[in-house]
Amino acid sequence: MSRPVPDHDAVIAATAHWVDKAVIGLNLCPFAKAVQVKKQIRYVVSDATTPEQLLEQLVAELEVLAEANPEKIDTTLLIHPQVLTDFEDFNEFLDVADAALEELQLDGELQIASFHPDYQFADTDRNDIDNYTNRSPYPTLHLIREDSIDRAVEAFPEAADIFEKNIATMRALGHDGWDKLMQGKDE
Repeated sequence: MSRPVPDHDAVIAATAHWVDKAVIGLNLCPFAKAVQVKKQIRYVVSDATTPEQLLEQLVAELEVLAEANPEKIDTTLLIHPQVLTDFEDFNEFLDVADAALEELQLDGELQIASFHPDYQFADTDRNDIDNYTNRSPYPTLHLIREDSIDRAVEAFPEAADIFEKNIATMRALGHDGWDKLMQGKDE
């Protein structure tokens, strides 16, 4: 049974809302605001329904990002609502994604971060609020320039503390606060 093809505009709107409210609004990534303000984030919705199709599109998007002017496209969010919706399958695919990066000889130039609606860090319970630092509306591969990360770390010397700060932020927010944030309601 095939799923209905999601509306790309709605998928991008939900993802942009998450970027604005959670990633930037909660300062989960202190580097995100600058590229959002400059409109340097490329949002791509994949129609892939198999991991193989997604891999093909991932390779194409890695090449696009590597060749693009960083002033135009600094980072790409490859959103794939129809494939790898199971977190374990998604997590296993990350090894394939990293292998593609190496095969393209783009490791060291680009890297891939991962976000998923059911993201779960090792040694956590499924519903631990800590996991929500990496929970996006749809499975998403974030393609990032290494140069951008290096510049951001120079500007934000406490970058190593981001993970711990994010966990503290999520714990203070709690599940109810997260739900209100994602619904666009003020606390």
